[in-house]
Amino acid sequence: MLQFFTNFIDRLSTYNWWIVVIELLMIGMVVHSVLFFLRDTRGARLIRGTTLFLVTAFAVIWLCGDKLIRVEFLFQRILLFTSLAIVVVFQPELRRALTRLGEARFFRVAPNRPSRMIEALVNSAEYCARNRIGALIAIERQVGLAALIENGTPLQAEITTELLNTIFWPGSALHDMGVVIRDGRLAAAGVQFPLDEGTDVPSELGARHRAALGLSQDTDALILVVSEETGTISVAQRGRLERGLSIEALRRLLHRELEMQATETENHSALA
Repeated sequence: MLQFFTNFIDRLSTYNWWIVVIELLMIGMVVHSVLFFLRDTRGARLIRGTTLFLVTAFAVIWLCGDKLIRVEFLFQRILLFTSLAIVVVFQPELRRALTRLGEARFFRVAPNRPSRMIEALVNSAEYCARNRIGALIAIERQVGLAALIENGTPLQAEITTELLNTIFWPGSALHDMGVVIRDGRLAAAGVQFPLDEGTDVPSELGARHRAALGLSQDTDALILVVSEETGTISVAQRGRLERGLSIEALRRLLHRELEMQATETENHSALA
């Protein structure tokens, strides 16, 4: 193995230095993107543990030189096994990455009046929280939610507080599921979100919060949740759940996230 790395370094010395720098930068960007995608997931903990083990084993073999020939032989086989096991161990993360890539929407329509939509969401969340009515609302961003919308009840309606309150009112045929907002309109209701099956999810969280976490791990959507039991308002995004938001905190968060999204969309449209 040491001979392999020695030959590798010798081969690098034959290339132009600027080609090596560009290739290293490209590799670094790929590694950074993978680590950024895996942050705060079960895959991140697995890859940290695997990397620590491999680096430690390589350091021990390198320091011992030719004294651990059998261990070096086994280590080479472990590297081969690890490369194959990654496909199995990181299957959920790979599926999410392919889903995001396949549903990414490069040409989007920015909502004409995000402030009006935000006020409707905030007012509905306040009403549901005050009356202990469960609510689950997903706002689509860069990753498309077409697969979820197709399995729900299509609406393509203007977002109003009254409509949201009617959907989530107990006894409504759609109140147990979620709604999806796309391009500033209420695209569908009665949508089943994927549940987070992680073991580190607090036991007091119900199905709505698990669905919000599950969708936030699979996509970059912003998910608003109102607890039916406590009336607590929460927001899930990027695999994290921010709980116990006040009405003003919710309004600030929505303005920050959605207005920034609208600005980025307008910039992309101008460049196109």
